[in-house]
Amino acid sequence: MHRQIRTIALYTLLEALRNHLTWLIVLVALIGIGLSGFLNELALTESRQIQMALLAAFLRFSAVFLLATFVVTSMVREFNDKGLELLLALSLPRAAYLLGKLLGFGALAVLPAALFGVLTVFFTSMTQSMLWTISLVLELWIVAAFSMLCVLTFNQIMASLSAVMGFYLLARSIATMQLIGNDPMSAHSASQNVIGFVINGLSAVLPHLDQFTRTEWLVYHTGNWSVLLILLVQSAICLALLGGAALFDLYRKNI
Repeated sequence: MHRQIRTIALYTLLEALRNHLTWLIVLVALIGIGLSGFLNELALTESRQIQMALLAAFLRFSAVFLLATFVVTSMVREFNDKGLELLLALSLPRAAYLLGKLLGFGALAVLPAALFGVLTVFFTSMTQSMLWTISLVLELWIVAAFSMLCVLTFNQIMASLSAVMGFYLLARSIATMQLIGNDPMSAHSASQNVIGFVINGLSAVLPHLDQFTRTEWLVYHTGNWSVLLILLVQSAICLALLGGAALFDLYRKNI
């Protein structure tokens, strides 16, 4: 089973390389450098900090969007081409297929994170850049796992991508929403209490991606390795839950 998982992971990674995804990642990096450099010329004060903040935000969102798009389109195309049915006809366990795909997408996530992390070295310290890069890898792993779950649930590109982007934006902003909803200085009506209850419930089940890949690490050098340990634990729990849900969804499908 381990050999089957490695084989599927390898072919998943090769598919991304054959689709010239690497060149697209390089193009995004060049665009980010150009935009940040342009803003650096416009800023009157703290130009270097503004340049770093814009570059980091652009690279992080671009990495998430590129990986989610590839995961969704790759798996939907495989379903439409009956590739999954062919693989499972060869007595391939569904768990091996899912784990192989996750491993392949996880390896793929390292490529944009490593390239974008190298770019940040020119603007900040090596330690902060390493923290940012590792955190971006963890963030991309969570996005890849959720993208797989959405594909298994919806089997459509637009629906899956919309769900992934909605999940990502919500997980990125849930802490801010919770802070606003629980403001003790504001008066709360019954409807506001219900909204606050819903937000607190979402905060309990969603990963707090606002704690991942923080721009302030690069700008103000506030990152430390103890924060990364917390992110590792949170990522492990989230990946286990998403992987289990995707595996359950795959096994219940009548293929």
